[in-house]
Amino acid sequence: MNILFFLRPKSGVTYLTMGNSLRQGLEKMKNSGYTEIPVVDKEGCYVGTVSQGGFLWKILEEDFTDMQMAQTTKIDSIVSQRILPVRVNTTMEDLLSKAADQNFVPVVDDYGAFVGIITRRDIIKYFSEKQK
Repeated sequence: MNILFFLRPKSGVTYLTMGNSLRQGLEKMKNSGYTEIPVVDKEGCYVGTVSQGGFLWKILEEDFTDMQMAQTTKIDSIVSQRILPVRVNTTMEDLLSKAADQNFVPVVDDYGAFVGIITRRDIIKYFSEKQK
């Protein structure tokens, strides 16, 4: 099965860009309701994710006293490469193994450009319907 059938395109996904401030990241995360979101560079290539925990540790580490301090601090230092992306030709079985440890799988094209995500929910739904 082609994984693009399950793709939630970049235009419909909450993501951040390198250089965004911590405050921007926190606001986007709060509004989205997600606990971890993708990050792209200025050219649109996937670079990693930021998580609630990453924000929390950075705020504690920098000893922020107000949100104004979060406006001048960039998210770049809290981006994690823990969630590796897959290419569009990845198999559903490979997606399943990745989804065991994360809520979504980022998808990139052949040039590394972020094209969207596939959620763990959609992957599990596919395999449960396949077994019927």
